[in-house]
Amino acid sequence: MQFGSISVGDAVGSLVAHSVRTPERIFKKGHLLTDADISLLRTAGIEKIVVARLDAGDVPEDEAAARLAARLAGENVRIGAAFTGRANLFAAADGLVSINAECIDAVNSIDESLTLATLPPFARVSPRQMIATVKVIPFAVDAIVLEKIEEVLQKPALQVAAFRPRNVAVVLTTLPGTRPALLEKTRSAIRARVKSIGSKLVSERETAHDRQALSGALREVPSAADLVLVFGVSAIQDRGDVVPAAIENTGGRVERFGMPVDPGNLLLIGKIGAADVIGLPGCARSPKLNGFDFVLWRLAAGFNVTSKDISRMGVGGLLMEIPTRPQPRDEPAVARAPKIGGIVLGAGASSRMGANKLLVEIEGKPMIRRVVEAVQASSAHPVAVVTGNDAQHVRSALAGHAVQFVYNPDFAHGLSSSLKCGLRSLPDDCDGAVIVLGDMPDVSTSLIEKLIAAFDPAAGRAICVATRGGKRGNPVLFARRFFEEIEAIEGDVGARGLIGSYPELVHEVDAGSEAPLIDIDTPEDLAAYRKAHP
Repeated sequence: MQFGSISVGDAVGSLVAHSVRTPERIFKKGHLLTDADISLLRTAGIEKIVVARLDAGDVPEDEAAARLAARLAGENVRIGAAFTGRANLFAAADGLVSINAECIDAVNSIDESLTLATLPPFARVSPRQMIATVKVIPFAVDAIVLEKIEEVLQKPALQVAAFRPRNVAVVLTTLPGTRPALLEKTRSAIRARVKSIGSKLVSERETAHDRQALSGALREVPSAADLVLVFGVSAIQDRGDVVPAAIENTGGRVERFGMPVDPGNLLLIGKIGAADVIGLPGCARSPKLNGFDFVLWRLAAGFNVTSKDISRMGVGGLLMEIPTRPQPRDEPAVARAPKIGGIVLGAGASSRMGANKLLVEIEGKPMIRRVVEAVQASSAHPVAVVTGNDAQHVRSALAGHAVQFVYNPDFAHGLSSSLKCGLRSLPDDCDGAVIVLGDMPDVSTSLIEKLIAAFDPAAGRAICVATRGGKRGNPVLFARRFFEEIEAIEGDVGARGLIGSYPELVHEVDAGSEAPLIDIDTPEDLAAYRKAHP
């Protein structure tokens, strides 16, 4: 790859290295310069520009990131579309991240141009949470370097071990004078944790805090229970104390007492028959993170927890507030995939077609169904279809599709009325919406995924527009912050005015095809399309 400042006249086909602003538009990093772009730059008086030029043996950054992410991802991992040399990986299940750390280290040691970053091993995650990111540092990677890395990643090095339902039995011990409120607090904390890992309580009982009574209670634990939680009213102080002694008295064994996690030091693990047993520390009464969570999560995710495993929890095991920062820390925001709703506009009158263009068959299916299926196959959810003209026939064409139909009684007032109906139908937790026209037959799932991958309001990409060769088209993805302004739009103009009002927040996403520019409005359009797609 060649990198440096060159004459604007020589820059056609090069990638913009640093964003360049002109009165007409902003050329952002990574933009592929065309002849039309060069004219704009010259008109703006720009004579030199810093660019990157790929050599024959280079793999473009997005392709390299996508290839590496595909090798990295294992079970219960979803890969986001690559964008600006980055491919993010997300959890597809509740569970723990399982990482081959040696493999990740080996990849990061091969060449500085490619990097992998992950969450810590055994981090608890939920669906849509980001667990890793692949970043290509330059605009391209030498193909030989990429092949070396792919050789290291013969097997997936990253997966999510999903929580598996466990049948949990709980035994609480009491002493004379034990307050009912303390027992209820204990039960409440345990129930919440058991529910959070998708497991169920099969029994709960109380018994006196002495070895014989607890031994009897443990013997009466239902055979269906595969995880037994013992919460002593007094913390375990020694292997000869009540809880460990009772476990051994029933024929069980104590695997380990004490862990290098604080809070959680006084935790015990063991076995009674095939069932796992945990002697809980007092901190387990609190909903705050503690050593009990580390062990419970691993058992729920299908990991066997041994004494050696617990001995390795010390690094990162100090969970308490330190004296220099005594106040509880604010929880950091969890990086997650944005939640993007999909809106398909299908309410128009088709006045120039002479019939409902959305019902015209393209390659054997109604055009509206073709478009909706592309949106449904993407990560956009939920998907709303706005109807108006000929609404019943449009609904019939989409029979069996799990979409939300939104009827626009004012469809004759223009596109903006349908757009507003669609936005109002989305749930409040949507971060944005991708707007798709129902008469654009070549819009693909991959194009929608490219728009979603590019979306990052914090990085100045709050409006993502599909383009081809520098020409803007559709679909367009808008951040939620613009929904209120869209409510003020009238007529048949859609939200194009917003794009012109916020050039610094607009990001163009080249589709790699003519899809963003192809719509079918007239019989002539349809004939030309069918001729080009025999």
